[in-house]
Amino acid sequence: MLFQTSSSIIRPLIFKNSFFILNRLKFSTTSYTKSNINVAPAPQGIPHYLTHADLSAKEIYNLLASAIQHKYNVKYLNKSSGAPLAGKTLAVMFSKRSTRTRVATESSVTYLGGHPMFLGSQDIQLGVNESLLDTSKVVSSMVDGIMARVGSHSDIETLARYSTVPVINALSDKYHPTQILADLMTLHETYGPQPSSPSSYVAHQTHPSQTLPGLRVAWIGDGNNILHSMMVTFPKLGIGLNVATPKGYEPNEEIIKHAQSEAKSSQTHLMFSSDPREAIKDADVIVTDTWISMGQEEEKVQRIKDFAGFQITSQLAKEGGAKSDWKFLHCLPRKQEEVSDEVFYSPRSLVFQEAENRKWTILAVIDALMVKKSFD
Repeated sequence: MLFQTSSSIIRPLIFKNSFFILNRLKFSTTSYTKSNINVAPAPQGIPHYLTHADLSAKEIYNLLASAIQHKYNVKYLNKSSGAPLAGKTLAVMFSKRSTRTRVATESSVTYLGGHPMFLGSQDIQLGVNESLLDTSKVVSSMVDGIMARVGSHSDIETLARYSTVPVINALSDKYHPTQILADLMTLHETYGPQPSSPSSYVAHQTHPSQTLPGLRVAWIGDGNNILHSMMVTFPKLGIGLNVATPKGYEPNEEIIKHAQSEAKSSQTHLMFSSDPREAIKDADVIVTDTWISMGQEEEKVQRIKDFAGFQITSQLAKEGGAKSDWKFLHCLPRKQEEVSDEVFYSPRSLVFQEAENRKWTILAVIDALMVKKSFD
């Protein structure tokens, strides 16, 4: 009887307290995500790296030249950086898991003498328990730079809008600029002058603006953030781009228009198709990526069906008419349905060289924003 009496007393209290807590939570959630107050953005003039659409061809080439020089200095001269970031902290805010980008970022900051502060999804929840605006203002007041890997591209734009320190896009659903820098650096090393021995390096002796224009790249895959970054980068650098995506998986229409405008201005080749063979015609480089990005796992069965015929194989390259010395790129991680082992592990494949170059290009971006404070 005593237990029953206690329960009858406790249950209403639990219900009332639960009702109170739920209402408090509802109120709190609303306050985090919605605000009618206009908050002034951070002062203008702070350099950010969100998309290559914001940069000129010269600024992109400057980043590439810097990355190439860093690689030569560190790997071949064993040269010290002089620790220009001593006492400085880069907040590495990743809401999505990462291998190459995280390792490249942390090792680069360490080389420059700074401290990389990793804040994963278990440490900081962007826009969940605190608005992005508030997070940006708070975190940027305590660190010297922010590198963020987010979902929506609008998240990285909000962080940059209110941050008082440089913000670097480590990946968003719309763009992945650091990946494209590594691709470009790898192509420069491949199509520029070659060293006389594996132990020497000559890429720094030639500017990438002399080796990259005139190349033709074929993208065979999804209309995703990697392709978007190629589309806003390659035309302004004079690199031809052929795109083949399955029907229904085309790139963003706004970005298509931007790329077409850039291609027209630079008189650079640009074409879109749903036929991989058509896109591969005369390609120097064939590129693909994952068919199933993070957050699309439930679409796996349908996507594999829709991407039938898009696997990169030697036979596909031959049927499409790629150049005899064509090369292959993939940003990793890779699945076998995307590219055959025959291609992926062949001398044509530049994937592991490109993966290493993620470090040197990210190092160049951090150096530009946190040390030089400029892309010039």
